[in-house]
Amino acid sequence: MAPRANWKGFLRLSLVNCPVALYPATSDAEKISFNQINRNTGHRIRYLKVDAESGEEVEAEDIIKGYPVDKDTYIQVSKDELENIALESTRTIEIDEFVHRDDIDPRYLIRPYYLVPDGKIGHDAFAVIRETIKSMGMVAIGRVVLTNREHIIGLEPLGKGIMGTLLRYPYEVRSEKDYFDDIQDVKITKDMLDLAKHIVEQKTGQFEPEKFEDHYESALVELINKKRAGQAIDAPAKSRTSGNVIDLMDALRSSLKDVKQPTSGAKPKKGKKRAAGQGELLLPISGKGEAKAERKKAEKPSRSTARSRKAG
Repeated sequence: MAPRANWKGFLRLSLVNCPVALYPATSDAEKISFNQINRNTGHRIRYLKVDAESGEEVEAEDIIKGYPVDKDTYIQVSKDELENIALESTRTIEIDEFVHRDDIDPRYLIRPYYLVPDGKIGHDAFAVIRETIKSMGMVAIGRVVLTNREHIIGLEPLGKGIMGTLLRYPYEVRSEKDYFDDIQDVKITKDMLDLAKHIVEQKTGQFEPEKFEDHYESALVELINKKRAGQAIDAPAKSRTSGNVIDLMDALRSSLKDVKQPTSGAKPKKGKKRAAGQGELLLPISGKGEAKAERKKAEKPSRSTARSRKAG
């Protein structure tokens, strides 16, 4: 099934515009998720929207938004009132300016999206905007409305399309001074720094996302498979993390010895390619996989019997 667009509208650079669709570039759908159930009955837990005072369930059409001004006082805002303040960016991504990629603080990055032409028309205008951004070697900054809120979005070419990254507003980013002011100023000796650099050099490689494994997800798969197979679940061995203060130089020297030396001329091993989803590694559901196998077994003798009858 093709992914569903999060937003559709127009991309505009001055007088050049084209219809576009915005798709999420990442997904958590392949991760194992759990439902909450009643321990005693095994039934799913269902959540109801209830009035905090009366305890009675409230129908969806009776629920509106309210801004809290006091403990029990709210300013009610209707859906129509919110739609009346709709911005132009609700339907159009207007490119306001261009900035250098290095000028964007990583703390302002939220999440990536894919921007593609919507429909059969506008591909030429889309290409003009994409190639203009590419030729400038910069990031185009625009605005887009998602989930009724206006967001800043940075646009940069990616293959035949455009990658859009949502950016935070300044008031959403906390100052590092609130956290770093109490860090002590420590003088690092040249010997310590040299040893640490050697460790880094031995561990230096290329960024290959496919070699990273989600160990927690793999542990969940193993746990679920064991429980379905009726196997005992052993408690993990406790981690023996030493709380003793050790000499920093000794720790650096020991760390350097523990780093495996790469074989000369040998290419670094690539990690095993993961399946499309961790869920595919789970055991087949009873009544589907097993039943299908049983049907195949049952079909084989009947076919051979039919062939023997025909031969007779």
